[in-house]
Amino acid sequence: MTRGAGREARSTSVLRLALPRGRDWTTALAAGTGSALCAVALLAASGYLITRAAEHPPILTLTLVMVGVRAFALGRATLRYVDRLSGHDASFRQLAVVRTAMYRRLTVVAPAGFGAAGTTGRGDLLTRLVTDTDRLQDLPIRVVGPLVSAGVTALLSVVAVALVSVPAAGVLLGALVVAALVGTVVTATVARRSDATTAAERGHVADLVLDTVRTLDVFVAYGTLDERLADIARRDDQVTRAVRRRGAVESLVGALVGLVGGAAVVGILAVGAPAVTTGALDGPLWALTVFVPLALFEVVGAVPLAVLTLRRVRAAADRVEQVVPVDLPAGLVREPDEEAPADERVAPPAVTVRVRDLSVRWPGSATPAVDRVSFDLDPGEVVVLAGPSGSGKSTLVDALVRFVEHTGTYTLDGVPARDLHPDAVRARVGLIEQDPFVFDQSVRQNLLFARDTATDADLLEVLHRVGLGEWVARRGGLDAPVGERGGLVSGGQAHRLALARALLHAFPVLVLDEPTADVDPDLADAVLRDLVGTVRAAGRTLLVVSHVPVPADLVDRTLRMRDGRLLPG
Repeated sequence: MTRGAGREARSTSVLRLALPRGRDWTTALAAGTGSALCAVALLAASGYLITRAAEHPPILTLTLVMVGVRAFALGRATLRYVDRLSGHDASFRQLAVVRTAMYRRLTVVAPAGFGAAGTTGRGDLLTRLVTDTDRLQDLPIRVVGPLVSAGVTALLSVVAVALVSVPAAGVLLGALVVAALVGTVVTATVARRSDATTAAERGHVADLVLDTVRTLDVFVAYGTLDERLADIARRDDQVTRAVRRRGAVESLVGALVGLVGGAAVVGILAVGAPAVTTGALDGPLWALTVFVPLALFEVVGAVPLAVLTLRRVRAAADRVEQVVPVDLPAGLVREPDEEAPADERVAPPAVTVRVRDLSVRWPGSATPAVDRVSFDLDPGEVVVLAGPSGSGKSTLVDALVRFVEHTGTYTLDGVPARDLHPDAVRARVGLIEQDPFVFDQSVRQNLLFARDTATDADLLEVLHRVGLGEWVARRGGLDAPVGERGGLVSGGQAHRLALARALLHAFPVLVLDEPTADVDPDLADAVLRDLVGTVRAAGRTLLVVSHVPVPADLVDRTLRMRDGRLLPG
């Protein structure tokens, strides 16, 4: 299978996920088809009724047709309402399923695999997960529904016309084929690659806007804000022009289909007139066949637009698949669909870690990032994992918290980590990353998600343990805001907040990844002493990952890494 064919197959699985199932969706398809049939039958019956009435027959002979006209009119409106109600309800419900599946896949890729996911930035990622995912709802509403309704209605209309006049049915069938070919050819020619390009440009604009807002002070300081805004405006104009071209294509396709429908009416008139003149064909029945294409091509006119929409939806599905792939890149840990067992989610107060010949290879890499590493972490120990940047320390940490797969042996209290649910491993081994995330909420909300049953007294107590008690008091208490991504706190305070969360969660083993990376060098030693002292006082096992020296009196022993391996001694 080629790379393009493989990606198309994966995006097709995303489209399949976006298609609703169940009674509501079946009801919508049936109601939509019934509404389209009623629309054609209404116009055809009306034409027959007017023509037959012109012959002044007894009124009783027209009663059945008059009742049919009323029934078709009521049926068209009622079934259309049912179609919209059931179809949109089913589509929106399925969109929730799609979002849940996307976020579930994202939890696998996000910690360690975004580099291979194809995203270019946070704005592009947001566009894919919001705008492109929203566009998937067009698949049932504007693609599958119209195609099913148009297909069934066209088939039954041709059969009905054939019962009256086979030549007229031939003309109608030929016109339908021409309309389908014209619509799809024009769509493919004019709109080729436009939807994928537009989606990518929209994501790039979002990237630029988000990056500009986040670093506005830098652009202002260097006097380059006007240039950046001009670049954003230029790219936004490109997106706007592409959207306008799409609207022009839709209008052109609608006009062409309308012309073909008019030609079908003229053709049926031409083939039926001689038969009516000779009496071989009943005049009112002939009028019925003439009126059929007038209504039918309103229904069929949705087919080229559905094909155009399908191109846009497929482009969106392809972008969504790139960031949340169905086929997980090799080396990343796939999250099970079921939750961890209750007994595994409750971590013991102390855990012994044993690592033997552990190796990690990143997706697409020929050489291992961590190569045959062995060490132990005993309960209550404080161990430093030292080494220069790029030596494999963070990769080893990712393996310990089961973000990436490993070879070799890694056990927790003698149980292989692979035999535990990933959530169970993360209940035992907690990670405070190098740049800990601080939510744009209050101090209280930044702590409660670690243990939602904690009282204010519990929160204040843990804040005092990490040295933030007086700071919180000066800020006005637990409701003090911390700003977007912790903009109102320093790097050291962010690490202390993250440590407070970890202590609330009571991880038996805690990993501090570069805890002084964002701290002033003059304060780094004091911050590190506070963090290590707090964890040691809590009786937790601590692994400190650092590329800068850690005072020897703070730790029990030091492990040193270089080029993915632990150095002897």
